[in-house]
Amino acid sequence: MINILAWIIVGGIAGWLASLVVEGTGLGILGDIIAGIVGALIGGFIVSLLLPGSFGFTGFNIGSLIIAFIGAVILLLILRLVGVGRRRTA
Repeated sequence: MINILAWIIVGGIAGWLASLVVEGTGLGILGDIIAGIVGALIGGFIVSLLLPGSFGFTGFNIGSLIIAFIGAVILLLILRLVGVGRRRTA
């Protein structure tokens, strides 16, 4: 149960930070959390490919947050390319 809560908290923070970095992809609070959680999976997969034997998403720590953030940014960039999310106007 605590591990799931850590995924939600870290995912939410990572998704929110990623949505600030990747403009034009605001998904709302729930969307940001989901983007962060999926981003953690994507980031963990990429890190395991690039650095075999390294850590992935391991809970509530700075390494997991960085990995989730990178994955969430990648996910939001892909979503932006296909046109998903709110468009912010000036």
